[in-house]
Amino acid sequence: MRTPVLFIAPALLFVLGADAQQADEPVFSELDEELESSNPSLISELVELPGAEFNRVARESPQLYLENLHDTSWQVTLINDLVYANPEGIAAIRFHDDTIEGKFIEVGMGGPPEHRFWVAVSLPGDEGYVVVHQRDERGWVPEGKALVSYTDRSGLTVNNGMRIVVTNLDIKDFAIGSYSFYGLQGSTDPPGVNSGVLTAEFLSGDPGQNPLSFFPFYVSAAVGLVVGILFLTKKRN
Repeated sequence: MRTPVLFIAPALLFVLGADAQQADEPVFSELDEELESSNPSLISELVELPGAEFNRVARESPQLYLENLHDTSWQVTLINDLVYANPEGIAAIRFHDDTIEGKFIEVGMGGPPEHRFWVAVSLPGDEGYVVVHQRDERGWVPEGKALVSYTDRSGLTVNNGMRIVVTNLDIKDFAIGSYSFYGLQGSTDPPGVNSGVLTAEFLSGDPGQNPLSFFPFYVSAAVGLVVGILFLTKKRN
């Protein structure tokens, strides 16, 4: 698809030209009302996951249903403000398909100093649970935002806040209807997260009704690219 390429340059200009005093505000917050009117299929939703509730194993994590079904084309922005309890602490979130039980996408982030990062998919009746990306050191940065995006034509793409780590993975049809989260690999493990919050911002819709309304997707991708470049430049210096 060539459309994202056409929008990356304007997105970068938009981000770099923004008022520094508004740096902490969502890049596309002021566009929501206009976008909703230009594309009635556009849906945005935000959930906050309390840090203390990560201290449970995956099998004991309840499946929480979203207010809306996110299908066709969607993006989830993950903002990790968790305070980890120890270097082995982890925080993982699963996005569950609304149609097929046991089908989900998992994104995991470990605590400092390693900042482990992994992406896995569970495809019942096919490969099962498969880790499609894993990095044990410098897998993500607190300054960045992880982006998980999907389109019915291009599949799954994941950006760890610095670079794209999964590209156009074919997971067939996938509509997010619910999510779950956990932070313990074993029931006897010590708590991995002390406090803080992990925020998940959902954005979805049908770009066929108005491709221009998906400008926030490209802005978010540009923000991740800029943060990654700045982080790597800082490390080299």
